[in-house]
Amino acid sequence: MITRNILILAFNDLATALKNKTFFLVLFIPLFVFFSMSFIDRFESDPGVVRIGLIQHHTYAPEIIKRVSAAKKFMELIWVQSETEGAQLLYKHKIDGLLTQSENKTSSLALLVLKKDSLKTLAIVQQFSALQKVAEGSGPDWISDITSLHQGGVQREILPTWVLLLVLLVGFIILPAQVADEKEKHLLLALLQTPIHEVQWLISKLILGMVLVFTAVLLLHLLGKFGPVNVVDYVALIAVGSYCFSAYGIFLGFLCRNQASARTLGVIFYLPHLLPAAMSDVSQKLTVVAPFLPSYQLYKPIQSILLDNGRISEMTFDLAYLFILGSLMLYFSYLLMKRRWLM
Repeated sequence: MITRNILILAFNDLATALKNKTFFLVLFIPLFVFFSMSFIDRFESDPGVVRIGLIQHHTYAPEIIKRVSAAKKFMELIWVQSETEGAQLLYKHKIDGLLTQSENKTSSLALLVLKKDSLKTLAIVQQFSALQKVAEGSGPDWISDITSLHQGGVQREILPTWVLLLVLLVGFIILPAQVADEKEKHLLLALLQTPIHEVQWLISKLILGMVLVFTAVLLLHLLGKFGPVNVVDYVALIAVGSYCFSAYGIFLGFLCRNQASARTLGVIFYLPHLLPAAMSDVSQKLTVVAPFLPSYQLYKPIQSILLDNGRISEMTFDLAYLFILGSLMLYFSYLLMKRRWLM
């Protein structure tokens, strides 16, 4: 009986989402993202000063260090303790390339970058080639090998941001407005006069939010032909993230009396959660602020899985954080329902 009631409510919510064009909105966003990404330039217009990481315990040719240090207008040297630290700085966009010793040629260098097809990588190679011609005229290239941390172009790099946008759109824009609409029209109060229990109604709303998120994310991946290597881990992460922010959205909806106030409150929560997490890779100030927001605990694992083939076993804290927060939001929503808050 309980399961049937939950399924009936969930299918009713999906039908309502189709009727009021909510489902069309969720489908439109991935289409918009797909066409927007197709117009994005793959390279920046000006590489500027490139930041080169050097490992302290590695032995570099004195002539290379001398020439690179003298080219201050084009290059900046940053010393790191290890290759692992250098890779972390690359992920955080604090350096543009890391020079290590080549495994094939002892006298040459290997360059580690985020992407091989970026303008920064091209600038590094060209500048090293120019410095070599000045110093030696001709001879073996100083950089004999180039490896990248991220495989793919600009479109794939910004994919985690678009996934986060979709999850937050459902959680902070769609669900609060729908909950407030049912309260405003006294539909929720009428349902609670029937054998429907508060918990059943909450679960049905969670199902609605999670279905909308999975539909939008799936369509985004199909259109962009992007697929994570660790599919099971990725699905589990999206499930926990959609659970958390769907519960968050339900709670926000209960704080409002009507749709208009729910949309306003949703946008107020939506933008702060989106911008710091999405911009944390390119802004040091936002890097400090972003970890305090729940969206960051979803964004960084998504980025790790999509770009670095990360595993969910490395994201225990993030998953626990999202699940606990979602459960708290769901519990607070239940308390407001029991008090018939603003109904």
